[in-house]
Amino acid sequence: MGSTEMKVVGFTFIRNAIRYDYPIVEAIRSILPLCEEVVVAVGASEDETLALIKGIDSEKIRILPTIWDDRLREGGRVLAEETNKAFAALPEDADWCVYIQGDEVLHEDGLPAIRQAMQRYRQDTKTEGLLLKYRHFYGSYDYIGDSRQWYRREVRVVRRHSDIQSYRDAQGFRRNDQKLRVRLVDAYIHHYGWVKHPRHQQLKQQSFNKLWHSDDWVARHVAPVDEFDYSQIDTLQSFTGTHPEVIRPRIEKMNWQFSFDPTQQRLGWKEKISRWLEQKTGYRIGEYRNYILLT
Repeated sequence: MGSTEMKVVGFTFIRNAIRYDYPIVEAIRSILPLCEEVVVAVGASEDETLALIKGIDSEKIRILPTIWDDRLREGGRVLAEETNKAFAALPEDADWCVYIQGDEVLHEDGLPAIRQAMQRYRQDTKTEGLLLKYRHFYGSYDYIGDSRQWYRREVRVVRRHSDIQSYRDAQGFRRNDQKLRVRLVDAYIHHYGWVKHPRHQQLKQQSFNKLWHSDDWVARHVAPVDEFDYSQIDTLQSFTGTHPEVIRPRIEKMNWQFSFDPTQQRLGWKEKISRWLEQKTGYRIGEYRNYILLT
């Protein structure tokens, strides 16, 4: 870390990207400008995911073939294990490691702020990671979730410490089972996990829930239908900003319809009070934070 050149690398994991319509190519491309190398753990798939990743036109990408342990069905643990495989394959002399998941895309507007934070805190050993902001899209690319069920921030840049591990279902990280000390950066991750054709979304629900639950649980809780019903959401707001440049071609090819009236919210009184307080103060009651925010 004493050298003049800062080394930044990236990592992610994926399996069955085509079958479940993951924007993994866009995810990887969105972090390439930050990184001199990106390790992609590609799980053995039932489709052409490996060819898809190999088709990305960049010499920065290094593919790590993996086999998922589908016996790890408690709390989505297999997702953390795959994240750890990619992280362990990163060069040990990296200053920062940028993490992205297969349904996330980093907005290019935030790249300068991330670079600046990396430089500013490079020698600050108490800063173990960088916290990014989130927009969660639902149903289509025109609506974002605005209830408390959607997390507002998550750690997506970490130090290259061998004792840092992916936590639980790979949402965040821990160091020696302790929360990371992080700095908030004004940069956005767009989460598109709930934006895909209803048929693909239903397939994902049937498969993805098996990473957390038994076959019996999935049979009882996931409806045996061909297409996912997006209409059951409680509240959304219209999105009036811009999407990352790398995902705009995908947006133009959207081949299903979804509409929602943001004025028709289905909220209980506790949610209404919490929303009012957050709008007034910026504080979210009971917010889950898998990190320690440094100021």
